[in-house]
Amino acid sequence: MDRLATLDLFIRIVDRGSFSAAAAACGVSRPVATAAIKALEQRLGTRLLHRSTRHVRPTEEGAAYYRRCVAILADLEDADRGASGAVAGLLRADVIGRLARMLLLPALPDFLARHPALTVHLGEGERFVDLVREGVDCVVRAGNLPDSDMIVRPLGVMEEVTVASPAYLARYGTPASPEGLGGHQMVGFVSSRTGLSLPLEFTRGDEVIEVSLPARLLVGGVDTYAEAARQGFGLVQVPRYGFVEDLDRGTLIEVLPDFPPTPTPLSVLYPSNKQLSPRVRVFVDWLMESIGPRFHQNADDP
Repeated sequence: MDRLATLDLFIRIVDRGSFSAAAAACGVSRPVATAAIKALEQRLGTRLLHRSTRHVRPTEEGAAYYRRCVAILADLEDADRGASGAVAGLLRADVIGRLARMLLLPALPDFLARHPALTVHLGEGERFVDLVREGVDCVVRAGNLPDSDMIVRPLGVMEEVTVASPAYLARYGTPASPEGLGGHQMVGFVSSRTGLSLPLEFTRGDEVIEVSLPARLLVGGVDTYAEAARQGFGLVQVPRYGFVEDLDRGTLIEVLPDFPPTPTPLSVLYPSNKQLSPRVRVFVDWLMESIGPRFHQNADDP
């Protein structure tokens, strides 16, 4: 393998944590990949990878070399893009499922038409993935994010609503204020980061009121959370954009509209490499252009 092909192979091994997966992605056999990395380590005079039966991870020197390799190949892609005007290859993005289905997919043909040599692998998830280990280029996530070394670009904020089914409200009544929620139930949404059920939030002016109600049902997915509300299991708080049809049809009823939940930030995150891949750059720019305007922008957005 030539030096550039070896660099690409090394990056894929680190991204995927696997010689076999990286070799398959590069179109070479596992023995060829093993020999190429061994020759690379001999040439550099240092060990780049820790190998085990289950996983491959970079050494400290390997991690530093990985970052340099990513920057080098990104520079080459930039040069090619400047010469040809094309962005090519595979872009892996992980997006909140409902956002992907309702907003991203309808707009995606425009993005693919702009970049005909680019292929998009669109994953759906709520959890905070390890972008480097799992080989994901960027993620779109909602909520206040934990500290990390990722670059965070705000897309906007999502208006949230408190809703319940007509059957639930017929049984438990319609509250007039957060203080009137005694005797009510909620569907517990379990945070993937903390493992705890999130309280309901209501605002009164600048005051944020948190209310934890009894929950006979706990869920960990947004679609199940919404369906549980339709089935009358309790109150839930969801982004308005995803439930306009439910509200229009009356399958869900907005509750306490004068005390709305705090809005939820929506962000796109990607690794803080010195040089951003052209594939990621054009995708992030497109998200800002096509998805961002759907939501109110933060006052401190760039």
